[in-house]
Amino acid sequence: MAGMLVLCTMGCRFNPDIQSEGADYLQGVWVQDSIPMQDALLRYTLHELKFTCDSIYATLRTTAKVNNIADSCYNNGQWTEYAKGIYVVRGDSLLVDGLYTKPDWRQKISGCYRSGQYLPRFKIVRYSSDSLILENRYDQRPLLLRKTADITCVPKKRWE
Repeated sequence: MAGMLVLCTMGCRFNPDIQSEGADYLQGVWVQDSIPMQDALLRYTLHELKFTCDSIYATLRTTAKVNNIADSCYNNGQWTEYAKGIYVVRGDSLLVDGLYTKPDWRQKISGCYRSGQYLPRFKIVRYSSDSLILENRYDQRPLLLRKTADITCVPKKRWE
């Protein structure tokens, strides 16, 4: 019995409260200015991704030409959503585990647009010091991002 207790306690490990360094080449702010053929689309979302250590902050600017949501949320077809989470790079994949948030990065429970988990999966197609091309694994649309700011990772307690 004592052996089982020791085995169980040694096999468990808590997630650290301190951020890990994340992928060095991602550190910074990346902006998507447009998407291919966006004028022909009824709805599209432009991304701004901020990578700091192993954390990601996403600002999602959506344009919709057709109203298929509540009128009080439609906002003339322009709205912004926010999400934050942690990410990991595995091979050519960028995996995010996060939540949709309010503009102040606090968890969003209800309201217009999306709430709950933010779980995008991207393929890292190509990157350089000032450009990043991601492909959304769910719809295969490329995200052509340009770096607008560098960030140096200084690990701190999560979500400070």
